[in-house]
Amino acid sequence: MMLSLPTSVRIWLATRATDMRKSFDTLAEVVRQQLGGDPLSGQLFVFRNKRADRVKLLYWDEDGFVIVYKRLEAGTFRLPQAESNGLEIRAADLQMLLDGVDLDSVNRQKRYRRPVPA
Repeated sequence: MMLSLPTSVRIWLATRATDMRKSFDTLAEVVRQQLGGDPLSGQLFVFRNKRADRVKLLYWDEDGFVIVYKRLEAGTFRLPQAESNGLEIRAADLQMLLDGVDLDSVNRQKRYRRPVPA
């Protein structure tokens, strides 16, 4: 699966399992309640189910929500471990996650990253 995202888009991964029966409005409420985010911000929010074989992406596209839903026929998504409800990841991380890469096993070299204004 190939996603083309601008580098300005922030991507948030919900670390707790989410009921995949949820749709636009209820996922937007999960963004507000669990992640403390604004679902209308243009940021991308990633949710997984308990078995980690399904993910949903929620994105506000100027005039409406977009949901992308992926279900694996075999295997699971390997999501990073986090103690908080949400974790910010990069577009490259999302692409690797969707391609089956375990993000905890990725060894990155230290690079400069401009601080994000609050």
